[in-house]
Formats: sequence, C-alpha cells, structure tokens
Amino acid sequence: MADILKAAIRVLEREGALRFTTIRVAAAAGVSVGSLYQYFPNKQAILFRLQLDEWERTSSTIDAILADTKQPPAQRLRTMMRAFFHSECEEAPMRSALDAATPDYHHTQEARDKRARSRRIVSAFVAAAARRASPSQRRLATELIMMTTGAVGKEVSERRPTDVEVDRWADAVAEMLNGYLAGLAPKRRGVAALRQLRSRTPTAR
Repeated sequence: MADILKAAIRVLEREGALRFTTIRVAAAAGVSVGSLYQYFPNKQAILFRLQLDEWERTSSTIDAILADTKQPPAQRLRTMMRAFFHSECEEAPMRSALDAATPDYHHTQEARDKRARSRRIVSAFVAAAARRASPSQRRLATELIMMTTGAVGKEVSERRPTDVEVDRWADAVAEMLNGYLAGLAPKRRGVAALRQLRSRTPTAR
C-alpha cells in the first residue's frame, strides 16, 4: 500500500488534479488496477488517505512546536505559522484534487477529529501564551488563531508563492496574532465603571 500512495503523490504532482486516475496510479506503482482496488476502491479513497496522512504529519509538527516550552510563546507561534503555511502550499494540489473529487470530505468523522485535535493543541498554547486572559477570551483567541491561520494559509497556498513569500506571509500573521495575545487580560469592570463615572461627573470649580 505504501508504494501505491507514493505513486499517487508522483502522479498528482506530474499530472495534476484533473488527470489523476487509478489507472495512472497503478501504472506508476507497477501494479495492476485490480491489485490497487484491493486497497482503495476508487481515486477518492486514495486522495483521502493522502490527506489523512498529511493532516497527521502537520498536526504532529504543530503540536511539537507549540508545546516546546524552551521557546517563548511568540517565537513558537512564528515557527508554527511558517511550518503550517509551507505545509498548506505542499498539499495544495492534493487538496484541490480532493475538493474536486469528494467535496464533502470536510464533513467526515476523520476531518472532524482533525479539527478537534487542532483546537486542543491551539487551546493549550493560548492558555500558556495568554495567562492573564479570561476563559472566554482564551476560547475566542483559539478560534481566531485557527480561523485566521487556516483561511490565510489556504489563500497563500493557492497563489503558488516562493518560499520567501510564504515566510513573509507567515511572519506577518504571527506578528498580528502575537500582538493580539499580548493584549489579552480580564476586563476590570470595577475600575472601568469608576473611570466612566468620573468622566461624567462635572469638575468642581
């Protein structure tokens, strides 16, 4: 099976999403189509397996980076962003092929599990990076990091950028999010209310 998956990656890179077929994959792997079907019933199954493997590699990398307490949180986020953006660019052809072949794969249990794992990883990082933040602020920060990283990473990957451009985008997003995390702290309602009251009270002359 490993040889089939390696062949599938070669076919995808060489032929592109529109010309990706089980026949071409079988030929590249040096096996019959019948042998291929013993492992994968169709091309969608091959593509989805490739996507699952990529998710696992990316999640493991991000987990290791964000959990590295030897590095300050700001540096961890910057390193993670670069790793994620480069991963998005590498898997762009496979993602496009999978979107075309099986557009509803995002709703599978595997996809949901992947998002849940990513959320746990990012949530743990936010808790360490924004210790003064309230629970609600941390939840929002977790969603913001995930949505921003995913959306911008996908957009950048579709532009076929150079490695330098990828790093530039990743660093800019990391800087923006680091600034946001650094400013998180519970709102002191008592002090804020007192200041508001003083601002409304006429100054005695």
